[in-house]
Amino acid sequence: MRRPRGEPGSRAPRPTEGATCAGPGESCFPSDGPLVCALEQERRFRLPPKPPPPLQPVLRGGQRLEAALSCPRFLRYPRQNLISSLAEARPEELTPHVMVLLAQHLARHRLREPQLLEAIAHFLVVQEAQLSSKVVQKLVLPFGRLNYLPLEQQFMPCLERILAREAGVAPLATVNILMSLCQLRCLPFRALHFVFSPGFINHISGTPHALIVRRYLSLLDAAVELELPGYRGPRLPRRQQVPIFPQPLITDRARCKYSHKDIVAEGLRQLLGEEKYRQDLTVPPGYCTDFLLCVSSSGAVLPVRTQDPFLPYPPRSCPQGQAASNPTTRDPAQRVVLMLRERWHFCRDGRVLLGSRALRERHLGLMGYQLLPLPFEELESQRGLPQLKSYLRQKLQALGLRWGPEGG
Repeated sequence: MRRPRGEPGSRAPRPTEGATCAGPGESCFPSDGPLVCALEQERRFRLPPKPPPPLQPVLRGGQRLEAALSCPRFLRYPRQNLISSLAEARPEELTPHVMVLLAQHLARHRLREPQLLEAIAHFLVVQEAQLSSKVVQKLVLPFGRLNYLPLEQQFMPCLERILAREAGVAPLATVNILMSLCQLRCLPFRALHFVFSPGFINHISGTPHALIVRRYLSLLDAAVELELPGYRGPRLPRRQQVPIFPQPLITDRARCKYSHKDIVAEGLRQLLGEEKYRQDLTVPPGYCTDFLLCVSSSGAVLPVRTQDPFLPYPPRSCPQGQAASNPTTRDPAQRVVLMLRERWHFCRDGRVLLGSRALRERHLGLMGYQLLPLPFEELESQRGLPQLKSYLRQKLQALGLRWGPEGG
């Protein structure tokens, strides 16, 4: 039976808001009363004082630069801050570790900043005697990747001396340095003599990085063939040569969902037909092309299956004027390579192609392929497939190409 409110045994009313109850049978006191305040003050007095927060060291110059570049969450430090940190640094603060971090940052984020690159080149020249080839390969990396030849006059002589001193010590580092110089079209003959020598090739054959070194040596050999007619030293034996870039580069595969390749392929399919182009075809000595067309001397786009899509490599050489006087010495079909120039193929905030892209286009042109660049700005301005087909039609017709009874 429910007891009436207020009778003995009924539940006591709750204390009002803000009161403190010490326990059963004791009185409750307001939380802001004098007794509670006095007890709280005594409790705090008995506790040990909190230690002051540690003082943050003041970072200057090279220390500030290293701290920024070493931060795990660091993505893109503003250029002006990097430049000012470098300008404030004392010479002894610019250690190889700091400069390597800076070089890797510029290469990773495609930052073609002349002041920073010139500082790295000057550091390399000044510290030449203290630097090993394993450090030098990291310092030289951004110059080749960003397609930037420094103004420092001692840059190339310094690298040639380092290569002569260190080439036999670190084979992979030696070839990496030459790869960067290859992108800059600055290959030293003496270093090429060394890496193409039988002793060097035999030395790297049994190493864990033998395949990557052979790939780099194959690219260097192609550069000698196409760009250095005056070279008379040893070359890479044919049995040692491997395809250079047999598939799309890692950056293209990683950003495939942002690429225009699929929509361009669909546009070419509707415009020309599937039998008149090849996608991602690797041509000797191992360059992967985006799209390749075979074109007759009259400008007609031919079915690729009826033609050999590859031009001979090494390129056939003939006396000047012979091809014009005797057309039978020429291959009547011309090869046109459509090159996608995506946003990430350029240095950031600029119109300079990355070194690897410029090298590929340069070599394909020297081998006899006609290049048709498709810049990302033009591709991004097309609204839908009909506009893209019209754009591709204009590009191909500007080269004198024709196809189908109505041009697709």
